Amino acid sequence: MENGSDDVTIKILYCGVCHSDLHSVKNDWGFTNYPVVPGHEIVGLVTKTGSDVQKFKVGDRVGVGVIVGSCKTCDICQQDLENYCPRVIFTYNSRDRDGTRTYGGYSDIVVVDQHFVLRIPENLSSDACAPLLCAGITVYSPMKYYGMAEPGKHLGVAGLGGLGHVAVKFGKAFGLKVTVISTSPKKESEAINKLGADSFLVSSDPAQLKAATGTMDFIIDTISAVHPLAPLLGLLKMNGKLVTVGLPDKPLELPIFPLVLGRKLVGGSDIGGMKETQEMLDFCGKHNINADIELIDFEYINTAFERLAKSDVRYRFVIDVANSLASN
Repeated sequence: MENGSDDVTIKILYCGVCHSDLHSVKNDWGFTNYPVVPGHEIVGLVTKTGSDVQKFKVGDRVGVGVIVGSCKTCDICQQDLENYCPRVIFTYNSRDRDGTRTYGGYSDIVVVDQHFVLRIPENLSSDACAPLLCAGITVYSPMKYYGMAEPGKHLGVAGLGGLGHVAVKFGKAFGLKVTVISTSPKKESEAINKLGADSFLVSSDPAQLKAATGTMDFIIDTISAVHPLAPLLGLLKMNGKLVTVGLPDKPLELPIFPLVLGRKLVGGSDIGGMKETQEMLDFCGKHNINADIELIDFEYINTAFERLAKSDVRYRFVIDVANSLASN
C-alpha cells in the first residue's frame, strides 16, 4: 500500500464500536454500500508517512474519527468545519477522491490524509480514548456551539449510553449542574456515583417529570431510538435549548406549542471539524476524561452488536484490534 505525499499509514490498535456502525451494517439509514467495513473511533501508531507530512512521525500515537477527507477549499472548510463540507469523505462507506471505497477501523491498518489525523494526549488510555473520536466530539461540539458550557447552568443529558456518559463527564468538567434523564431506573447509582451526575430523572415517571418542569437550561438528547420530545421540552426553562445528536432511524414528532410558549429552540449537531476535535481531545487530556469501555476481540463483534441494540453495554465496546489479530 503506497502512501500519497500527505498520507499517514496507521497500525490500528483499538477501534470503538459506535451505534452508527450497527445502523450501517443493518442499512437502517438506507445508504449502506456493501461490503462495508465499519469503525470510526480509531487509535493506533504511525508506521509510515508521506513526503509532505510534517505533523506526525513514525511511532506517534494518533487517532482517526468519523471523517478522512473534505474539499478543503469551500467556505465551510475554511471555517474549520470540514464535517459539514458538501464533499466530506467519511471513514467508511464513502467514496475517496480517487473513486475507491473507504473502509473503517475494524481492520489492521488505515491510510489517512494528515489533515484528518489527530494527536492523542499522553495521559489518555489508547483503548478508553477511542470513543472520544466520535462519541466525544458529537457531544462536545454542540455543547460549545450552543453555549452549553457556561458554569453553573443546568444541563440535562437524555440517554445514558456511549454519547450520554461522555456528555455527563464534559458537563461536570465545564462546571455545570448535570441531570441524567433515562427510562432505566437501574442506571441511577452509576450515573451519580460513578459518572458524577448531580441528579437522575426517570423519564417514564410522570411525578418526576412534573417536579422537574422548567428547571433545565439545556438538554442534549443522545437517544438513538424513536422517542417523544414533548416531555424533554417540558423540562426546559424559558429560552431553553434541546439539541439532538442521537440519529433515530425514523422521524420524531415535534410539538410546536412548547417552543412558541417558551421561546425554546430545538437544534442538531454532527461531530465537529478537525480543529475542534483536537481541542476536545486536549480538553479530555487536561481533565483526564476517558470513555468507560468494555474491551472485546473481533470474534465477539456480532454479540456486541446484539447487546448494543439492547443498550446492554457500559458504555462503549472497544475492539482490541492488535491483540485480536495477533492471537489468530
